[in-house]
Amino acid sequence: MRNERQRFSGPSRADMLLATPWSGLERLLFAAICTATLFFALVTPPFQAPDENQHYMKALSLTEDKLLTEQRGAAIGAELPRAALAIHAEDFPTDVPPRPRQFHAEQLARSAAADAVRPGRAFADFPNVASYAPSLYAPGAAGLAVGGVVGLPALGSFYLGRLVNALAGLALLLAALRLLPLGRNALLATALLPTFVYQTGSLSPDAVINGLGFLGLALALRTAFMRPAPLSSAALLVTGPLLALCKGVYLPLMAAGVRWRGLRDARLWLILGAMTLGVVAFIGWMHYSGGSQALYHIQSRKTGETMMTAPLRDQLAVILADPVSFIRILATSVIERAPVYALQIVGRFGWNAILLPLLAYPLALLMLGAGIACGSGARFGIGQRLWWLAIAAGVALLIETAMYLTGTPLGADYIQGTQGRYFLPVLPLVLLALSPARGVAGAQRLLACAAIPLLLIAAACVLDSFWIHGFVTADGMPPHDSITRALLLPSPRW
Repeated sequence: MRNERQRFSGPSRADMLLATPWSGLERLLFAAICTATLFFALVTPPFQAPDENQHYMKALSLTEDKLLTEQRGAAIGAELPRAALAIHAEDFPTDVPPRPRQFHAEQLARSAAADAVRPGRAFADFPNVASYAPSLYAPGAAGLAVGGVVGLPALGSFYLGRLVNALAGLALLLAALRLLPLGRNALLATALLPTFVYQTGSLSPDAVINGLGFLGLALALRTAFMRPAPLSSAALLVTGPLLALCKGVYLPLMAAGVRWRGLRDARLWLILGAMTLGVVAFIGWMHYSGGSQALYHIQSRKTGETMMTAPLRDQLAVILADPVSFIRILATSVIERAPVYALQIVGRFGWNAILLPLLAYPLALLMLGAGIACGSGARFGIGQRLWWLAIAAGVALLIETAMYLTGTPLGADYIQGTQGRYFLPVLPLVLLALSPARGVAGAQRLLACAAIPLLLIAAACVLDSFWIHGFVTADGMPPHDSITRALLLPSPRW
């Protein structure tokens, strides 16, 4: 413990010799994360995580060794078994019905028994995820493949794919928690957010993206503040490319481990080398996949009209023609959407349609505050903290810029498609930058006392909204005419 509470202010005391052992409460909280993740994997109906239908088709194409998609007319995707595609197309569609939607166990039974009457193959269209690297979908594809080998129906393979994907996300989280040399509770507080466990328990690549984001951050900080070991150094060099292939905007998170000790410092070059390998991997995949951008239709958040996303080159030309206007668009979009981001980071389920009771959100804020109050276990100067906050802000701006380039209509005066969950890999670094060196007495107990009820509330909301009372798919904000119900009930009950 004493080795952790030192001031990192000079080369003579630059190494952290021993990471803090896990406490009993930390083990309990990790068990709560695992339990909630598996609960959501089983209870959430098929395709009720954002874009899960497209992620499923992408993972399914990998089971047939299709690393690249093909284009047929306006559609971009792959030819796949009709029985598998019918789970979404016929049994669990994600269109917006005119009345509240409620799921029943009989739907699962009918879908599982319908494979025999759905022979042949059909072309699956999944343009939103067509250009994503296959490494994102490897765990889910492995589960789907095993389900096919053992003879599960298509629906059973879907759930097995979810389960394997969830276990992969939890394994990456565990690795990050074990390798992180300081501020473990900042990472735990982020992973305890209902949105994190909900996404990890789906077939979404968020399980891999968030896990690798946490792992890349943990390895970079371990390299900076502990004596480098061959195994952790090798893991850093492997994680850099994998993180870049997830989404290149998260690669700068590894710069959190950059500390200036002179050009002869091997740690600096190790981190920069891992990031360089990430850039090479990203460019290599774009070249191999043809570098083509799949355009798709979206509903404008400003007008409600259905519009096409812009070609990246044309949208980039808009930015370069008037950078000042783009900075203004960045600022206004973030300000306008900040309340939505806050709700989505904490807990918003389905396709961003189901909100927790509003009183649960201050509980989440209390939990995050407790994560900060637990302390980092090491003293840092203001320069180090500002560096971490600058990295977090830079990644957030990269996320917004990427969404303007690839997910927004041409020349729009707003940014479309950014969701709060995109900022989850950044949040631990922000919490760490705000953490004191020494934890406040009782902070870890407060973290547990806030986190476990929050997860229980989230589990009850999902179960009730999907299977008992039903829900609507409209993406709205809390009403002003039923405050009491909004405070105490999930959004479908307002």
